[in-house]
Amino acid sequence: MSYLDAFSLQGKVALVPGGGGAMGSAIAGALSGAGARVVIANRTLESAEAAATRIREAGGDAIGVEADATSEADAERSVAQTIDRYGSIDIIVNCVGGGAGKVLHDAQAYPRDAWDWIMELNVRSTVIPTEAAVRAMIAAGNGGKVVNLSSVRAVLGINAGYSAYVAAKGAIESLTRQWATEWAKHGINVNAIRPTFVDTPQVASLLGDPVFKAGIVSRIPLGRVGGTDDITGAVVFLASPAAAFITGQVIGIDGGLTATQ
Repeated sequence: MSYLDAFSLQGKVALVPGGGGAMGSAIAGALSGAGARVVIANRTLESAEAAATRIREAGGDAIGVEADATSEADAERSVAQTIDRYGSIDIIVNCVGGGAGKVLHDAQAYPRDAWDWIMELNVRSTVIPTEAAVRAMIAAGNGGKVVNLSSVRAVLGINAGYSAYVAAKGAIESLTRQWATEWAKHGINVNAIRPTFVDTPQVASLLGDPVFKAGIVSRIPLGRVGGTDDITGAVVFLASPAAAFITGQVIGIDGGLTATQ
């Protein structure tokens, strides 16, 4: 295998829950660009199919399916649709999550409904699709790749009411290590990426505050927030044969932020 072939996803099939969002669609497009056939699962078929259409227009092979990432029935259906269309499932990249700045409360009085919502949005939305996909990978016996999305908040506290969010992202990193340990015997690699702020519509209101943005940028050694292009390369790498001996790891994509803490 040549060096460049080691990074190819030619012949692989990827399922991307949350692939209709800004981050997810960029990741789905990158997986396609590396050769994968892609199934984009999103809460609404319209958003999933819109992202799939952009991939097809760029010359790739993709479909959109409607699926709530917190629903076991939807997860099973999206995996079945993936296999029915492409014959296998080799990669799952979990792109559902967020909500960090929407429910900020003091740690000693964090509302239970807000806590549960953040956990549903970030943890359950990763667990449910992954379990369904991995059951199919184990049954097929061909191994597979799981890539999760964490956040620097998994390892950095912040005095701003983020208790539920940091707990959720910490759980994602713990699950990444646990799943990697359990599923290694099936040839399944499980890794995660840990970005800092990435300039997407999801955080536009936060980054639109010049004082807030300046505060973030001042702490990042590379002097800027991330873009989706900063994320996609690491995801493709972790999904590729080049990362065959990497499992249970979290790659920080933060411009050096956590190195300074």
